[in-house]
Amino acid sequence: MKIGELEVNRLGFGAMRVIDNDHIWGEPSDRKHAHKVLRRAVEIGVNFIDTAESYGPHTDETLIGEALHPYAKGLVIATKCGLARPGPGRWDADCRPEKIRQDLDGSLKRLRVERIDLWQLHTVDPKVPLEESLGAMVEAQRAGKVRHIGVSNFNVKQLERARKVANVVSVQNKYSLDDRSAEDVLHHCEKLGIAFLPWYPLGDGSALRLSRVKKVAEKLKATPAQVAIAWLLAKSPAMVPIPGTGSIAHLEENMAAAKLKLSKDDLAALD
Repeated sequence: MKIGELEVNRLGFGAMRVIDNDHIWGEPSDRKHAHKVLRRAVEIGVNFIDTAESYGPHTDETLIGEALHPYAKGLVIATKCGLARPGPGRWDADCRPEKIRQDLDGSLKRLRVERIDLWQLHTVDPKVPLEESLGAMVEAQRAGKVRHIGVSNFNVKQLERARKVANVVSVQNKYSLDDRSAEDVLHHCEKLGIAFLPWYPLGDGSALRLSRVKKVAEKLKATPAQVAIAWLLAKSPAMVPIPGTGSIAHLEENMAAAKLKLSKDDLAALD
C-alpha cells in the first residue's frame, strides 16, 4: 500500500492510546510500558505509526522518539497539527499559520527527525481560511521539513479545496463498521488514489457488540475486534486502518486481523 511515495503495510498503529487516560492528557501511567507497546508494534511488523502533537499534548510524540529512535528502515511516522489543548477536556481548532509552524518545529524535535514523513492538518478551523493553513504546510514541504501532506476530519468539499493548494495524499476520518458517515469521503479517496485512514476503527466498542460481528467471529474462531478490522481491510483498497491500544495483548490481537480472510458470505453478513 502506498501513501504518496511511502510504502506501508495496510494495517498501521494509532499511538494515541499509549497515553492511557480518557482525555489523552499528560503522561502515561507507566512510561516503560508505553515504550514496550510501541516497540512491540514494530517487532510484529507495523511500519506505519500515527500520532499528533496534540496527544498529551506533546507526550505521544516524545514517547515515540524515546522508544523507537533511531527508527527502523522503512518505518513511517505520521503526525498532525492544528489543534490546541488548553485543558484535559479541550480539543480546539487552531490552524493559524503561526500555530502550524510552531507545531512543526515541536514535532520535528520530539520525534527526533529532520523531516516528517506524513504531516496532517488535524481539522478545519472555521476562523482561518483553509488555504492559509495548508499554505503554511506547503511552505514547510518546500523547505524540506515535510515529505507528504494529509488532512483529517474533512468532508469532500473541503478535500477538494485542500487539493487546490496542496498535494494531499491521505485523509484521516472517523469510520468503522458501525459508523459509516464518511462513506462519501472514502469513495472519493478511492477515485483519487488517496489513502483513507479510519480513526476510531472499532468505534467506542459498539462495533464489537453487534450480533452480526459476534456471529462471524464465532464462526471464524476470531475475536470481534479482528473481524471489525478485517472488514475494514476488505471494504476498500484505499483503507489503512490504525487501531490503537495501550495493551500489548490487544495490539497483537489487532495486528493478527491482517491475516483474517472474510468470505463473500461473511462480508454480506457484516454489511
